[in-house]
Amino acid sequence: VQLVESGGGLVQAGGSLRLSCAGSGRSFSNYAMGWFRQAPGKEREFVAAIGWSGHATYYSDSAKGRFTISRDNTKNTVYLQMNSLKPEDTAVYYCADSRTGESTGAIVEAPAVNLGWGQGTKVTVSS
Repeated sequence: VQLVESGGGLVQAGGSLRLSCAGSGRSFSNYAMGWFRQAPGKEREFVAAIGWSGHATYYSDSAKGRFTISRDNTKNTVYLQMNSLKPEDTAVYYCADSRTGESTGAIVEAPAVNLGWGQGTKVTVSS
């Protein structure tokens, strides 16, 4: 499946953005999906994951309480609503497809090489 992220941009601290990840090529409705990010000079880190049905979610400590992951399987799309953004949220955000697993663990615990990746969308938060 091809993943295409969108919705990134420049926002002031305290603002909000909604990222989208649209899949094509096959349905990912049976699989867990997630969001990761990579800040300049840093390693890619996990942000949020969602199970196949959308009922189960899991967040990093930095995302908890500010970000919300959701999905619309009828549109083959995953979202990341980001509120109360901080300058330290500045990064390229990547969508990830577990490709095989249904639960959030399939995103959180899988080696990066096992996941399908989008090309990323850049988020810049100014202070």
